[in-house]
Parts: sequence; structure tokens; C-alpha cells
Amino acid sequence: MMKRIFLTIIIHTFLLQSCSEQTKKIDLQNKTSESEIEKINTVTSNTFNISPFTNGNDQINQVVRVVFQDSKGHIWFGTENGAFKLKDNLLTHIESIRSELGKDVTIKDITEDKDGTIWLGHTDGITSVAGEKVTNYYESDGLINNDVWCITADTEGNIWIGTIAGVCVFDKKNFVNFELPEGIRDTTVGVSSTKMVHNILEDTKGNLWITSNAGLFSYSNNKLTHVSKELGINTNFVNMLFEDRTGGLWISSKGGLYYLKDHVAKNIINKNIEIGKGIGSIAEDKDGTIWFVVNQHFLYTYNGKDLTEFQKSEENKGPVVFQIYKDQDQRLWFVGFGGAYRLENGKFLNITKNGPW
Repeated sequence: MMKRIFLTIIIHTFLLQSCSEQTKKIDLQNKTSESEIEKINTVTSNTFNISPFTNGNDQINQVVRVVFQDSKGHIWFGTENGAFKLKDNLLTHIESIRSELGKDVTIKDITEDKDGTIWLGHTDGITSVAGEKVTNYYESDGLINNDVWCITADTEGNIWIGTIAGVCVFDKKNFVNFELPEGIRDTTVGVSSTKMVHNILEDTKGNLWITSNAGLFSYSNNKLTHVSKELGINTNFVNMLFEDRTGGLWISSKGGLYYLKDHVAKNIINKNIEIGKGIGSIAEDKDGTIWFVVNQHFLYTYNGKDLTEFQKSEENKGPVVFQIYKDQDQRLWFVGFGGAYRLENGKFLNITKNGPW
């Protein structure tokens, strides 16, 4: 399961029409095996073609934070105005996901447990959706903090929740809270936490990983262990996790993009690539190529040998990408400021309230 948490910044237009133009490739000594991934040493430029913004009223939402496809094939969109569900080509706003004061919430992450219940993490707690039954949980119910940034269901059915104050696990009856050590203060607008949890992932071997601005943690025997230094990760500001088809774990951070295999993390991006605010969401396409976001504005692809960069144009500050996601039909989605997009035949297709689905 893969998830993604990003930093809120000033709204820019998120419009992508094609990623043709020049191609930037970096030869990595013809090392194509996942066990032979090498550090990327040089980079050249490429640009997006960005078109004028379409009617904002046609967008699913001006800001889409997350997209998720459940086991029934329904697609969920988490936005700054709540959650939307696509079923039978009909997009519906889930009105019952509300704050304790009855207002819309910003949905930041979505997951599904082994029983098919959908769980959403948002700016005022978490919400479960089981058929027509919607249940909201808040700090008053035992949640460590109401400002939730990530949520993941493990194989045993427990719900893991990452907040601005640490992480907790919910067994459907009780919350158990885990505080993290003080980390790097998050400079995101409106956030001042030093215990921010960005992402939680259970890999195919059953290992549970947690990223935060206090580093990378593993969980076992009811205990969190800080493992950044042990694995060779040279920063404590760790963003996202992604497990590829070979079982390799990709780790994005403010210190680069790490590839973890056999308990050794290798940073494949060096100082020649300006990572600024850091590397964010990671996904793998149907061909095994890795996609990732740098500084929220730059998309890169990496096939184990060549790195290709797609850079923002000089005329436009966009795009801002919160998440890259692969659905059950092997299609890549890109969501962020301006709405939702899908990669179709090498072009970025704007997906509005009316599709195309």
C-alpha cells in the first residue's frame, strides 16, 4: 500500500497537456538490475507544456490531495472540501464526512481494511465508511491528535494513523498512541510540528515503516525503533515510502531518494539535482519505471538505467503535485492544485467532474 503526504504551499495552476519536448537521460553505466542501482550524477533539462486553466467549476476540486481505488474498483478523491466517490461513472460528494463542528474537512489520506471498510484521515480526525454507515473519530475518542496526515490498514486489520503529534494504532476498539522524539520543525504554512508523521507503509514481508520529520522508524513488538542512521539515511526529514514489484523500498526525503534492498539504503540522487524542499510521492508504472516528484513542481522517471526529468516551464509556476497513484488498470494519476490528471498515451489528461473516466 502506498500513500503519500505533502506540504501545503501557495496555490499554483496544475495543468499538464504533454510531456514531449526534449528528453533528458543519464546513463548509469548500463546498470539495469534492481540490485545494481547506481547514484545519478548528472542532469539536463526538459519542460512541460502547460495550457490555460480550464473552468474551475468543472474540476473535481481546486485542490485534490489524494486518489485511491478500493477493492470494488470505486475511485475515491480526497479534497479540501471533503471526499468524492466515483461509482458507475457517477461522482458523489460524501456529505457525512464532517468535522465535530459540522464543517467540511480536508481529506489527506485514504485506505481500505481487510473487511472492505474505507478509512479517511483528515483535518479533524478519521472517518470510516462501511456501506452506508459513516463513523467519525476524534481526539475525544482517544486519537492522539485530530490533524491527521496519513492512514494505513495493516494485514491484521489494525488502522495506523499519522498525525502532527505522532502516530497511533486503532484496533477498532481502542487507540494506542506512540509519541515520537523531537524532529526537524516543519516549515509548511500553518504547520509548526516537530513530530509530524508523513507516511506509514506495511511492506509485503509484514514490516511496518513510518516516516516523519524525526526520521524513519520501524515497528515491531509494540515498539518504534529509529532506523535512519542504521540504514544509512543521512536526513531525519523523511517523506514517502513506496515498495516496487521486486520488493525494493523507495524512500523520499529532503536528503534525496533512497533505494532500500537487503537492509542497505543507497541514495541514488546527489547534489547535482536540486532537491530543495525534498522529494515527495513515488509510484511505479506498468513497465516498472519509477515516477517521483521533486520540489512539488518537477516530475522525474527512472527505469534503473536512465533518469528523465520533466521540468516546469518558465512561463508558469505549476504544476504542484501531491500524489502519483497507479490504479487497477495500470493507469497513472497525478493530483494536486488544480484538480486531477491521468497519463494517457504520453499526455496528461485533465479529469473533471464529468470524466473522462
